[in-house]
Amino acid sequence: MAQICVHALVSGRVQGVWFRHFTREQAQASGLTGWVRNLEDGRVEALLCGEEKAVRHVEAWLSQGPELATVAEVVSEDRPLEEVFTSFEIID
Repeated sequence: MAQICVHALVSGRVQGVWFRHFTREQAQASGLTGWVRNLEDGRVEALLCGEEKAVRHVEAWLSQGPELATVAEVVSEDRPLEEVFTSFEIID
């Protein structure tokens, strides 16, 4: 299967609701690498890398997020595999 990366920006009530923590759990459970972080403007940014089917699964999960989140919009785009990650991390 093809390896891909997807860059995503998630807006709504997505900070202070464990969004990054649950994104990391979803990504790790799906075997993905990459990162997730909060942005100063209130959005959450993520880079999901791995098998295409797994990346698309977590990308779809971003539109729901954890129970306390209210996702207004997810803007994502495919990115080339320029960098190899060994894990999925929360970036401060």
